[in-house]
Amino acid sequence: MLGSATLALTAIAARRGRVSRPEERAFRAVNNLPDGLYGPLWLTMQFGTAGTVPVAAAIAWAWGDRALGARLALSGSATWVLAKAAKRAVGRPRPACLLAATNLRGREPSRLGYLSGHSGVAVALGAAAWPAFSRGARTGVALAVALVGLGRAYVGAHLPLDIIGGAALGLGAEALVLVAQRWAHAQAGSAEPVAR
Repeated sequence: MLGSATLALTAIAARRGRVSRPEERAFRAVNNLPDGLYGPLWLTMQFGTAGTVPVAAAIAWAWGDRALGARLALSGSATWVLAKAAKRAVGRPRPACLLAATNLRGREPSRLGYLSGHSGVAVALGAAAWPAFSRGARTGVALAVALVGLGRAYVGAHLPLDIIGGAALGLGAEALVLVAQRWAHAQAGSAEPVAR
């Protein structure tokens, strides 16, 4: 519910086609960080790529947790596909088209900014795997997810609303997959043979 509301609010704000002062200040605070951070942040951003989805699912599968593997695959893939649809629906350009003096690092991103698929995938995978991790590992996952979002602003690919919207989409997609899995499990459990 929270993810859906946040997604709707950020999409409405992003469709206006302008960047508010607070959003610009937050973006520039990250985008203007030193160039030397590019290597570590680029590496962390890979956690939010589409290629990470099958890798994470395969690791869970090999670990012996097939339900988690399926959940990672479904949540991550659904988020990536829905992110592409949201980009077309909202149509907000990348930061460099909206703000002068944007620092672009690495490969130049495609034309649409809202929402961040990287942030969405990272949140979906992190939320799906959360119950399987220890407290210490959860701290690492939370940090990695946050750094994916910060990294997308740092390289000039996304504005804060794009990142928040992506995170909300990932959270919502993961919640739907979890509900669907629980429903399927309950249906399978109730399909017992009827005694004659």
